Order: sequence, then C-alpha cells, then structure tokens
Amino acid sequence: MTENTQQQPASNPELPTQYAPAEVEGKLYERWVDRGYFEADEKSDKEPYTIVIPPPNVTGSLHLGHAFEHTLIDAVTRRKRMQGYETLWQPGMDHAGIATQNVVERELGKEGKSRHDLGREAFVERVWQWKNESGGQISGQMKRLGDGVAWSRERFTMDEGLSKAVQTIFKKLYDDELIYRAERIINWCPRCLTAISDIEVEYQEDDGELVSLKYGDGEDSVVVATTRAETMLGDTAVAVHPDDERYAHLVGRRIRLPLTDRTIPVVADSHVDPEFGTGAVKVTPAHDPNDFEIGQRHNLPNITVMDERAVITVPGPFEGLDRMEARSAIVAALRADGRIVAEKRPYPHSVGHCSRCKTTIEPRLSLQWWVKVGPLAKAAGDAVRDGRVAIHPKEMESRYFAWVDNLHDWCISRQLWWGHRIPVWYGPNGETVCVGPDDEAPTGEGWRQDSDVLDTWFSSGLWPFSTLGWPEQTPSLEKFYPNSILITGYDILFFWVARMMMFGLYAMDGTPPFHTIVLHGMVRDQFGKKMSKSFGNAVNPLDWMDEYGSDAVRFTLARGANPGIDVPIGEDWVQASRNFANKIWNATRFALMNGATVEGPLPDAADMSAADRWILSRLNAVVAEVDAFYEDYQFAKLSDSLFHFAWDEVFDWYVELSKTTFFEGGAQARVSGRVLGEVLDVMLRLLHPVVPFVTETLWTTLTGKESVVIADWPVDSGFRDPEAEREIGDLQQVVTEVRRFGAEQGLKKGQKVPARLDLSGTALAAHEAAIRRLLRLQPEGESFQATATLPVAGARVVLDLSGVIDVEAERKRLTKDLGAAESEKAQAEAKLGNEAFLAKAPDQVVGKIRGRLAKAEADIERITAQVAALPQD
Repeated sequence: MTENTQQQPASNPELPTQYAPAEVEGKLYERWVDRGYFEADEKSDKEPYTIVIPPPNVTGSLHLGHAFEHTLIDAVTRRKRMQGYETLWQPGMDHAGIATQNVVERELGKEGKSRHDLGREAFVERVWQWKNESGGQISGQMKRLGDGVAWSRERFTMDEGLSKAVQTIFKKLYDDELIYRAERIINWCPRCLTAISDIEVEYQEDDGELVSLKYGDGEDSVVVATTRAETMLGDTAVAVHPDDERYAHLVGRRIRLPLTDRTIPVVADSHVDPEFGTGAVKVTPAHDPNDFEIGQRHNLPNITVMDERAVITVPGPFEGLDRMEARSAIVAALRADGRIVAEKRPYPHSVGHCSRCKTTIEPRLSLQWWVKVGPLAKAAGDAVRDGRVAIHPKEMESRYFAWVDNLHDWCISRQLWWGHRIPVWYGPNGETVCVGPDDEAPTGEGWRQDSDVLDTWFSSGLWPFSTLGWPEQTPSLEKFYPNSILITGYDILFFWVARMMMFGLYAMDGTPPFHTIVLHGMVRDQFGKKMSKSFGNAVNPLDWMDEYGSDAVRFTLARGANPGIDVPIGEDWVQASRNFANKIWNATRFALMNGATVEGPLPDAADMSAADRWILSRLNAVVAEVDAFYEDYQFAKLSDSLFHFAWDEVFDWYVELSKTTFFEGGAQARVSGRVLGEVLDVMLRLLHPVVPFVTETLWTTLTGKESVVIADWPVDSGFRDPEAEREIGDLQQVVTEVRRFGAEQGLKKGQKVPARLDLSGTALAAHEAAIRRLLRLQPEGESFQATATLPVAGARVVLDLSGVIDVEAERKRLTKDLGAAESEKAQAEAKLGNEAFLAKAPDQVVGKIRGRLAKAEADIERITAQVAALPQD
C-alpha cells in the first residue's frame, strides 16, 4: 500500500456540474487495484484483519444476494484498512461440482455427445477449458461493485494448493477413523445422477396421492398406506408397535405381499406410531431412511427396485417403467386385484426436491463415503458455547446449536467426474489404500481409484485456512489465521459455516477459523417476497448499477441490512440512494466554490460561529455513533445515521446557515470555510466504506490527497458544545414550526410573508438574518397587521397573513377537521370505557384504539391552536 501523499490541488478546485457514475467508477477501481490498495502483506507488523469471501460458484454471475453480502464485507474491510489494520479480504471461487458438470454436459449435448463419449480424463480437460474461457464471469462483476479484495491472492477450490489441502485432510480424517465407507440411504437425484446432502434438499408441498393397501389375506391381513406405491415392490416387512394389541397375533408371522410371489414378516418396532393411520406401516429398507433403520434393527433384507434414473428394475410387468409411470401402473394392478382399500387424491404432502434441478429426490440405498461428524460437531458447538466464537445476532445461536447438536454423519461422495476425486485405491485382492498428497499411489494390475468425487462443501469447508497455504506452514497462514470475522447469510449457516467450524477446529489444533460469525438476511423484493425468475421479480443488480451507479445500489443494500433480518428492496429505493449521491456531489461542489478548505489547523472555538461549533459537535457525536454501529454490525443504523447527518444536518442546515456568511465574506467566512472543509473531509471518510466511488472523487478533490481508500479513519476528538447544540436546536425549532404553520394555513412553499421577530433575551437574536432568509420572511412595513403569533423556543414570531390566505375558508376547513377529531375521540373513549369490550378484545385491538384516542387528542390540540392563530374579525 502506498502512503497517502499530498497532490498539488488546483487553487480553486472545481467539479463537473453533475455526477456521472459510469464515467468514473471503472477508472477509479482500476487505479485502486493498480496501486495495490487492496493487497495484504504477511510481513507487515500491523495487526491483521482477515475475512474470506463466501466463494461464489465458477458458473455464477452477480445477483442481488452477492451484491448485498459483498457490500457489507467491503464496508467492514475498507474501514479496517483505514484504521490501520493489515487487511485481507480473501477472494476466490468454488468449482461447483454438479452445476459446472451440468453446464459442460449441456454444451456437449449440443454437439451430439455425452461425457462418456469423451471419457473421464478428456471430459475433465474440457471442463477446465470451459472454466478458463467462460467461467469466473462474476470476478469482473465484483469489480463493478467495488469489491476491495486482494486479487493477487485469488484462489480456486480445484487449484493445485487447495487440492493438496483436500487430499491432506481426507487422509487425516481417514487415518483418525473419521471417514468411512458404508451402504446407507442417501438423497439421490435421478436428474443429476448423484447423491446430495440433506441440506441440498428443498421441501415443498406437492399434490400426490395416498393409497391404502391390504397386505395378506383373511385374519392374516393388514392395511398400510403409502404415497409411493411403486416402492411396495421392495417391501421386506410390515411394522407395528409392540404394544398395539390389534396386531399382537400377527407379530412374528409372515403375510403375502401383493403382486409378488413373496411373503414378508410382521415385526414389532417402537418407531411405529399406533395412533397414526392404521398403526401399521410398510417397510422398504432400500428406499426410505426410517425403514432402513427398522431393517437394521430386524435384520431385514434390502431390495433395491430402481436404478440410478429411478426406473424400475424388478423383473416383471413393471420393469423399465419410470417411477411415476410405475406408480400409476401398480395402483391399477392392485385395484384390479382387489387390494385397494382407499384412495385420496389430491393428497398434499411435503416432498423433497433437488435444490439445483428441482427433480423429486429418491431415497436410495447406496455405497458412499461418510464423515463421522460426532466429535467434529461437538467441538464446533463447544467453541460457540465457551465464547471462543461469537454468533451475531445472538438469537441465531439456537439455530446453530439445533443443527450441530443433532448432526447426522455427512455423505461426502458424489457420482460426478468434475471435482476432487476421492484419494482411495482398491486392490485386486480387496485391499483399500488411502493416499495422501506426498504418498505414491499404488500401481500394477488390478488397482483402481475410487470413481467418486467429494462433495463441493468438503473443499469449501477448508476455505479459511486452505486459501492461506495450509497444509504448509506459510507466512500468510501464520499472519492471517484465524480469520477475524465471517459475514454470510443465515441460509448457509448449515451448508458452509458449520463445516468450516468443524474442519478449522480439527485441522488447526482447536483454533476456530474465525472469532465472530455475522449472519445477514436474504434480499427480497419490495413486498417481502422471495426473488425468483419464476416469480418474475428477479433483479439483475448490474442493470441498476448501469442506471443509477454502484454507490446507489450499495447504499440501498447497506441501509436495509439489519442483523439476521431479510432485506426488502425496490427500484424506488435505489433511485433515492442515487439522489443522495447527487446531493453529496452538489453540496460538496457548492462548498468548494465558496471556499471550503482543509488547509491549515481548525480555528479556535472562540472564533467560530454557533453554527460552526454546533456542526463540529454533531460531527464528533456521529463519528462515535457510527463506530459503535460498526462494532455491532448494525449496517442499516450506521447508514441511516450518515444519511440523516449528511442530508438533514450538513446540507439542509449547516450549508444553508453558512450561505449568508459566505455571501458576506471576510474573516468569519474564512473560519466557516475551514469548518465546512473539516466536516466534509470527515463525513466523506465516514461514508467511503459504503459509497466508495463518489466519496473518492469528492475527497481527493477537496483534500488534494492521493486516495480516501488509504486515508485515516476519523476519530472522535471529544469536542462537544452543548450550548451551541441548544442554540441551533432552538433555531431549527423556530424555522420548523413556522414552516409547519405556514403549510397548515395553506401557504405555498417559498411564499413571502411579512413578519416581526421578537428574539430579545434569547441566543436567537444573532440569527435573525438567517431565520428570515430560511423562512423568506419580509420586514414588517407600515401596513403590517399582526394576524398570527407563534410562541416558540422562548421567542415570538408574529406573522401578517392578511391578503395571503382566505381566512374564513380556512376557519371553516379547520372547524370541520376539529369536529371530525372530536368525533373520533368520542368513539375511542366510548369503546375504552366499555368493560365488556375490554374483557373480550385482544390486546392488539385495544392498543390500536388507545392509539386512535391519542392521535385524536393531539389533532384537537393542534387544530385548536391553528384556529386561535387565525386573524379575528
């Protein structure tokens, strides 16, 4: 990082009349990268601050969720960089096993080929070719947004170093007997042709069918119900509860399975709920996880009835049918055989779907690789419980514990070709050898490597330390591990965060991967609905960036970022943020044209006006407030604080109050020019982490320095002036009250009104000129008639409204409004005085009525004062 050197500013720096984001953003970002502002030096003696990017898929493009998350991370890291930390925002991408393989297979399909035509090695080469030519589009889009990542350190989960890390931890887990291979029920996607984890299954209500079937005959019969009739071909038992007397005579006996030549036993198992349905359930161990557990307890055979594409494989009339075709055919056959007791259609029930292709998941018995998560998950839970890792907001801890405390073993093998191939070899005589990165793989006739690859989340679980060079003990690993913080969505708390916790604690000798986990919500549309292409409400953030600028998009997202809460966003809000950027631009341009400067020390407080002292007092209070919000990850609050300080206090009040001073010129104008320069300097630095582009342009123009990116973060000087804050507060109260009164009396905005100001004995006497200018109040004149008097802040404002408003028409309007308010008050009081109503009405309803009463009373007081202020006959 270069030192923030002073440039040679123009004697009267000027800005273009309008801010054009498209003309400056790309050039600014390129300059920041070229000058190395975002790079991190492991040799530095500065305190480190590290955060990793949640690695986007190599197939992906920037969506609003990315833009939201990256805005928050960028704001935090830009501030820490300005505070003097050796800041590393680690970039990189995920190889996205299933998604990437699907993309390349679709391309091959257009050529009339499949991956099997190429063979595994050639197919993997083709994927690498696609990655190098077309993958990683999101990197360029991140630059558009302004992401301050260390690009020279960019990693990819399939690069050589990270592949070595994957192989290393697999071998370590295998040697510690925390990885094993076993035949179990897994979630199988017949479209992607691979196993997927529990958390990659999306459940939704589907309209299916519920069919009740009779198994056995006569007294040796039982009725079971199923939504998946096709699986009955693999039934190997019927289970009942041990205490269910209805079936006590059947337990241990065998009954005939319809449509087959098999008989199956009736077993007693406490898993069965005797109150549900008939109290008897069919058991298909090879196609249902609960049935599999029953089968294990009773040594039942596992009969697989479908292949990997969910096509029936059982010899007979249903062989070769798709599972859905087979379902209808089997129900028809059972009906013809007199086995159907009842049918219900539609039958809404929860069905699992592949999160990627939306295909209905098929539970399937399969030989897979698993991580024994028990000890790993316990360590991950303990690290949060004992305070080594904090979760923010704290109420999210319960969701984390609910997951890690009940975690099942993790299926890590995937039936793909693109990914980290499982480093296990099988020998001709049944040997199994796990190979580490420094081991020689076995060779010779009959040796073969496992054909599966690892779950993508396996490699991304190593992200906080593998990106720093682990398993080598690199200077970067020593400097930047553990990470300082993780910022990510609550929706991947289980996908990714828990895996990083488990692997980080395991691989790094009990040191957690980060000290703080900050969870944000999901971006939704302005009505709170989930964004989706299928809903027609998805938004491409690049379109908004093109239209309104990246700063506007960033500020909109940050201003909605309350911890752990979903973020509604609409285009109107982005337009408002664009207006804010324009307001900053125009106000700074005005300031520069009127002598605002940062040259020289600040004048003594004794030489400043009350407005100067007030704005400096408020400035330091805002610095402290923003710092507190940053430390609590309250991005919405800090953005809101900066917005209101900049727009309401600096632009709408201080700049307006200073106009008279600048117009008059002289020593006081020079003092206020230095104060205004100070305020803008600090304010732009405070705003920079959230809106980096416009603040860079304005700050460098104002100060003549190299870049706000490497400027010092503002520090609260401790300066406070309560007296000046009271004085300007009184001025604001006078101006606001007179404006409100004028609006209520129907005065047009900016309409000039004769007035007499009685400010004697108050500090406001020094501000009469400013008050008259802000309110457009004219001198009294000879024909002045005191038609309205407003006592406010110890002063009196006497207005002449004669000839300005139709007094009688206004009196009639106010009288009508007063009558409506009194009627509303009477109705509310009547309800609140009714004991029977209060006894029955919900608290929420009673609260609303009390609110109506309070509003009616306030309206009556206000309108009565307005009537009294009208000229009398």
